Amino acid sequence: MIRALSAAATGLEAQQANIERISNDLANVNTDGYKRSRTEFKDLMYETVKEAGSALGAGAQSPVGIQQGLGVKVGASHKVFEQGPARMTYHPFDLMIEGPGFFPVQSPNGDVLYTRTGAFHRDSTGRIQLSNGARLIPEMVVPPNAVNVTIASNGEVKAVLPNQGEAVLGQIQLLTFQNDEALSAQGDGLYRATLGSGAPLQGIPGENGLGMIQQGALEGSNVNVANSMVEMIQTQRAYEMGTKMMGIADQMLGATANIK
Repeated sequence: MIRALSAAATGLEAQQANIERISNDLANVNTDGYKRSRTEFKDLMYETVKEAGSALGAGAQSPVGIQQGLGVKVGASHKVFEQGPARMTYHPFDLMIEGPGFFPVQSPNGDVLYTRTGAFHRDSTGRIQLSNGARLIPEMVVPPNAVNVTIASNGEVKAVLPNQGEAVLGQIQLLTFQNDEALSAQGDGLYRATLGSGAPLQGIPGENGLGMIQQGALEGSNVNVANSMVEMIQTQRAYEMGTKMMGIADQMLGATANIK
């Protein structure tokens, strides 16, 4: 009975982690560039009471063994980098990546991070940055007298300058990873590379499998509300079954203890 209580408790803990993941996804359903998470469960170690193939006597062997499970655990939790829907803003510095890739940015404390959130702005010196102060890499400066700023699908930035005509201001680069699921989420739509993600691979948008850039649009959250609601109901039912199992195991344990 103690084993049943322990196994049921691990199930409650796992379903609690799952509902927390779902609630965070639903809270960010309208967050630009947000990527939903996925929780994977693994069964715990088993206690082997009888090994399969063990001797039964007279040269016979047991065709199957006896193993007792110890419960469940959260095996992994990671982001799912599916493409989110486009949200048109028509702001010249709102950029959406259509396909794989991340914008490289430098945070105010100097760290190099990566993002799918393309809501960029100009600061007081004309440098392109996010609202949290993270600046685009390589640095892009738009002169204050520049008009008709256009950003091509390959990341080339052009603008019309007085007495100069159209000029190229710079080239936006994208980066991708061998394993983007291993990126570490930092909040604010930013990610940090890890040993599991591998080194970033830099390139021109639209080349070598990288996505292209759409100006005047932002990538919406890839959270599917209907699917998340179904998951929430399933998780709730699993949690309720776990509590009932603990109650039944407790009652059976009490009945055993009251035997005279």
